[in-house]
Amino acid sequence: MFRKSTHSFKKKWGKLVVTYRKRVSAVDFFRLTDEKIRKAYEDGEFENLPGYGKPLELEDLSHVPPEMRMAYKMMKNAGMMEEQQVRTEIEYLEELIEGEHSDVEEVRLTARLNEKQLRLRQIIQKKKKEANSAVFKDYQSQVMKKFE
Repeated sequence: MFRKSTHSFKKKWGKLVVTYRKRVSAVDFFRLTDEKIRKAYEDGEFENLPGYGKPLELEDLSHVPPEMRMAYKMMKNAGMMEEQQVRTEIEYLEELIEGEHSDVEEVRLTARLNEKQLRLRQIIQKKKKEANSAVFKDYQSQVMKKFE
């Protein structure tokens, strides 16, 4: 990290400005950020934040292999985990229906299957709307201009 410093020198023909960069150590950086955080805390800037005074809700990723956790988090943040979870539930319900011999239970499972299929269609429709939005099209055209 560098901090920009400017010094002025006077010569016969006017003012000469010399600029150089001074290396800022990590200790200086951490001290500066610590001071800013402490001042913001003292000024009460953290008091009206959502969840203030409540414990953090940490996500349990113990069921995800360590090498897959970053990909899992990215997919979850992109909204892809809900779709995959619904697809898995649909497959499970279809297997249960195939193996079911009771008519009452089969009707109940079929109703749940229909609900899950409807939910999957809603998720897919929502993604299509987001992908077809004006903002996305504008972004897409800007990206395409970069490649031309």
